[in-house]
Amino acid sequence: MLKLTECPRDAMQGLHDFIPTDVKVNYINQLLTVGFDTIDFGSFVSPKAIPQMKDTAEVLKKLDLKDSKSKLLAIIANERGAKDAFHFEEIDYLGFPFSISETFQQRNTNSSIEESLKRVEAIQNGCLKNNKQLVVYISMAFGNPYGDVWHPDVVTEWAEKLAALDIAKIALSDTVGVSTPENISSLFAQLIPELPNIRFGAHLHTTPDTWEEKVAAAYNNGCIEFDGAIKGFGGCPMAADELTGNMPTEKMVEYFFKNNIETGINRDHFSDSVLFANQIFPV
Repeated sequence: MLKLTECPRDAMQGLHDFIPTDVKVNYINQLLTVGFDTIDFGSFVSPKAIPQMKDTAEVLKKLDLKDSKSKLLAIIANERGAKDAFHFEEIDYLGFPFSISETFQQRNTNSSIEESLKRVEAIQNGCLKNNKQLVVYISMAFGNPYGDVWHPDVVTEWAEKLAALDIAKIALSDTVGVSTPENISSLFAQLIPELPNIRFGAHLHTTPDTWEEKVAAAYNNGCIEFDGAIKGFGGCPMAADELTGNMPTEKMVEYFFKNNIETGINRDHFSDSVLFANQIFPV
């Protein structure tokens, strides 16, 4: 069955005006009724860096999980954030952004790629001790705007190193919307057969007119795990194109995966979630 991850954290984190905690709680509780495989609900990072997520722990305490099949994922950027997340048994996954662009990794986590690999290893050890699973997002997986070296073989090299740590999942991430159907196709076609013990996902950023070709490129080459955000809000604030945002979940659910593809989504509850999102995110 296709696995969809809804990412309200990614959609919310770049908004300037602070979203009240109870509004976040109510929205995420609504999403928990839909049938998503996973909800990327918050992050344990510096509140100075991401002030919108400073209330993640408070949000978590108010979530209604008793009747939901969805798992919870929290983003962390270092061991300190992981240790904070370990305190909450409700969290299933920790997500770590691992950029294969040296420039972006320094900007995003204040560490080199090699240092970040050591962080991943330490965090994975902590996950095993604390009954968590680690998802690593290979950011800038499809290229970067900094002139750093990019090639499919570079992606494969780092994916192999990460897979050797026995992590739960690798998500190929299009951080600034530079992916094309061609490089999406080639990477998934190469990595999925080469690393059969690793779950691969697609965290794609897109403009409104390129979403379908990107989803098709990943799905037709073996990817069955997709991240999205209702209304396509969010994405990397460093993207040069202001139209670049998260993959719109409603496009995937209502158009691409609507026929003969099992997603586990309750369409009525999903429609209610889209209406709720209209109250939170700017039109």
